[in-house]
Amino acid sequence: MQEIGKTLIIFGIILISVGLLLTFVNKIPFLGRLPGDILINKKNFTFYFPFSTSILISIILSIIFWLWSRR
Repeated sequence: MQEIGKTLIIFGIILISVGLLLTFVNKIPFLGRLPGDILINKKNFTFYFPFSTSILISIILSIIFWLWSRR
């Protein structure tokens, strides 16, 4: 039972962290407007793919998980 309790606490901390990140992500000025992000505007069509932003977030998360696994 203790393992289930610890797992639920970890999931709760992760959910709170993601919630805080989503709340404050708009305050980061360059995120979503990096060179390499694709934006196509047509008459009745807009396509946006944050290519560079996705790579940056992937690198940051990879470093965090690598540091976490070394612990």
